[in-house]
Amino acid sequence: MSDTPHPAAHADALPINPWVKWGWAFASIWLVFLVYPVTAVVDADAPAAVRALGLSCIVGFAVANVLGHSMRLTAWTALALMVALAAATIPLIGIEAVSYTPYLAMLSALRLPAPAWKWTVGFWVALPLVSLLGVEGFPPYLFLMLWPIMLGGVMLRIFGEHEQVALEAQGQHALVAERERVARDVHDVLGHSLTALSVKAELAARLIDIDPARAKDELESIQATARQALAEVRATVGGLRAGNLEAELAAAPRVLADAGTSTRVVGEVADTDPRHRALLAWVLRESVTNVVRHARARSVVIELSPHGIAVTDDGCGRTGAEGNGLRGLRERVGGAGGTLEVLDAAPGTRVEVGFP
Repeated sequence: MSDTPHPAAHADALPINPWVKWGWAFASIWLVFLVYPVTAVVDADAPAAVRALGLSCIVGFAVANVLGHSMRLTAWTALALMVALAAATIPLIGIEAVSYTPYLAMLSALRLPAPAWKWTVGFWVALPLVSLLGVEGFPPYLFLMLWPIMLGGVMLRIFGEHEQVALEAQGQHALVAERERVARDVHDVLGHSLTALSVKAELAARLIDIDPARAKDELESIQATARQALAEVRATVGGLRAGNLEAELAAAPRVLADAGTSTRVVGEVADTDPRHRALLAWVLRESVTNVVRHARARSVVIELSPHGIAVTDDGCGRTGAEGNGLRGLRERVGGAGGTLEVLDAAPGTRVEVGFP
């Protein structure tokens, strides 16, 4: 049967939007343009204490902006703080406060939920039009300098949403492909097995009176074929279940304890690469099953790291050829770009899965 990667593994492997991952850095770089309100506050005709308070508000505005982009604050909270702090500087810098609008528009475009971000951005885009009022000392048509920045935020939001739609479509396609694979594999397994069972049953029925010994052999063969078919169907349908590393890590010590084996876990699920956790869950399940069935071990060590997982037991070591479970895992891990090694642990066995 085919060994197509599970859709959950595909979902884990989806790329992270760089504007989500590095939004704080993007926001920090653009803080350099706060030099304009800072200069306006420094040049303001006001007591030093008032100017210091104004500068503090600008610093708070910058901090709230970065926290909003880094998702340390909710978008609405960060936006409310930024508006309040910007408004507090208006008595000092007057209409120069319009220079805050690109930051407010960018945060609204990249972080607010739909459809609220469209209305909010529209408001910030319209605000620089006050430059057309002919305020003394304020350059007309300033909006022509501010609009391209705000338009950039809108384009990033639109492109990000289109990318998300494409990724969701890919995920749905993978799910449909996996369902088709399971349907095809189940059909092949049952078609072959049921045909064989039917032929053997007919033969056993004919032989039961004339050759009871051979009929008994055929009945035993029917039992073996049925067990094999059931195992194959379970393996195929099992591919529909998404591996959960946290659940497997919680279940492993209980399963091993029932077999008289102690467990020690080194590392945490958070240490592993999220893209590979579904696959690592299957590795852990198969490794624990092999320990319980074959190892006769007294202790097991499970190690989690950013590069993969390792399961080491102090049992009797490797005996015989590698089973279907490990061979299937090796194919899955290889298909995901990793490696699976079964090593002698002296005593015992070490199953190690690593990713670049």
